[in-house]
Amino acid sequence: MKVTVITVSDRASRGEYEDKSGPAILDVIKTEIPDTELEYEVVPDGFTSVLSALKRHIDSDWILTTGGTGPAPRDETPEATRAYITKSMPGIAEYLRMRSLEETPFAVFSRGEAGMRERQYIVNLPGSEKGARFCTKLLIPLLKHGIHMAEGGGH
Repeated sequence: MKVTVITVSDRASRGEYEDKSGPAILDVIKTEIPDTELEYEVVPDGFTSVLSALKRHIDSDWILTTGGTGPAPRDETPEATRAYITKSMPGIAEYLRMRSLEETPFAVFSRGEAGMRERQYIVNLPGSEKGARFCTKLLIPLLKHGIHMAEGGGH
């Protein structure tokens, strides 16, 4: 299984801020599923940069983005994700928001999307380290099963 983590942040992409959410996601996956092949990239906010990053990782089974899902003017990760995917998977995004609301009322500001392009899954996670770690732990049981289903396997 190959998972790519894309951090979306203007400041982190310029080296002005240490990305903590991307490494948190990688840490959870390494701990829970150690044999996973991982890739990691940091890109600036904005539709074009996010869409280009998604296209660069077409060979990944899962792409997990972190950041760019809120209401700020340059938060366009969900829009880029919608442009990239061919199938929406709203249940994943709803599940992450619902469970995140148990932790913080600020989860209402998340506009994260989830979907598929062919057999690949794309999921937008929160940009905070705590939120990214929490949501990744929720996704761990879904990763391998999702691949099985995408390949035509049953439940």
